Amino acid sequence: MACLFSGRVLIRNNSDQDELDTEAELSRRLENRLVLLFFGAGSCPKCQAFAPILRDFFVRLTDEFYVLRAAQLALVYVSQDSTEEQQDLFLRDMPKKWLFLPFEDDLRRDLGRRFSVERLPAVVVLKPSGDVLTLDAADEIRRLGPACFANWQEASEVLDRSFLLPEDLDDAAPRSLTEPLRRRKYRVDPAARGVRGRGRGGDPGQEGGAEGGSVGLF
Repeated sequence: MACLFSGRVLIRNNSDQDELDTEAELSRRLENRLVLLFFGAGSCPKCQAFAPILRDFFVRLTDEFYVLRAAQLALVYVSQDSTEEQQDLFLRDMPKKWLFLPFEDDLRRDLGRRFSVERLPAVVVLKPSGDVLTLDAADEIRRLGPACFANWQEASEVLDRSFLLPEDLDDAAPRSLTEPLRRRKYRVDPAARGVRGRGRGGDPGQEGGAEGGSVGLF
């Protein structure tokens, strides 16, 4: 997963704005986790309305006040703001564990094109392998809240064998009665795997895209 940001800098949304600028630091924060790429902008009213929902979703999964052990989850804010001041203002009340790209980094726009983001807000969910689990989970997060994570994790266990323990690799029994449904819901089209490269892949409307307005992102 860290390879998506190889050679780049990610910044922690804490008071010191610590920079993750080595492969080791990026790996420690991103490897073996589900990664959410949150595309938003402070000037977007729908993003302003969605941000508290996403903040609560993330905190309830990663804050020790709510859970004994933080979920294997990371979030990278991919700003579509027009100014650095707007980006800073938008992040001001967001969790300290969120990561974001420097405003001057063109990867902010490149990722939007790579994942076919056409409206805001959008949340792309990536498996630990870097493959796309869903191209826009914003509506799912609105409807289901933190329960999304269990769905995504179980779906990733089905689709990504790196999640499984060695003894579970062959002829594994279903982990729950709902697993076959998740297997179908989050099935990855082989063509969509190309999203990891420079090309565009997948349907931006997949997985009940957020009810955001179309914007001129890129």
